[in-house]
Amino acid sequence: MISLTYTIGQAAHKVRLAPSTLRYYDKEGLLPFLSRSENGIRIFKDKDLELLAIIDCLKKAGMPIKEIKHFMELSSESDATITERLTLIRQRQTIVQEQIAQLEQTLEILDYNKNTFPSSNTSSKSIDF
Repeated sequence: MISLTYTIGQAAHKVRLAPSTLRYYDKEGLLPFLSRSENGIRIFKDKDLELLAIIDCLKKAGMPIKEIKHFMELSSESDATITERLTLIRQRQTIVQEQIAQLEQTLEILDYNKNTFPSSNTSSKSIDF
């Protein structure tokens, strides 16, 4: 199976992140798996893009960079770290579920308050706040 390679711009486009974000992740040590050309240019492979998707998911889930780095270090080790990685994922899942519950409650309050305003058919009337 032939593995394609990508420049930082191509990789960024494929994973829908800015090239500067990928440089930052590399600088923070999140991409130790990355190859470089003789000139020091970052070379991304398909497997790297998969790992970037995991990093992006963890970041969107609110995991701090330091924890993502730890997770990625564990991922590069043997299967002996699976339990610890699973614990980190479950902890983050719990946090995200709590955030979703809070946002749903906020949305309910907004919906309730929105419905207390006169209908949009009476847009000629002013609303005092």
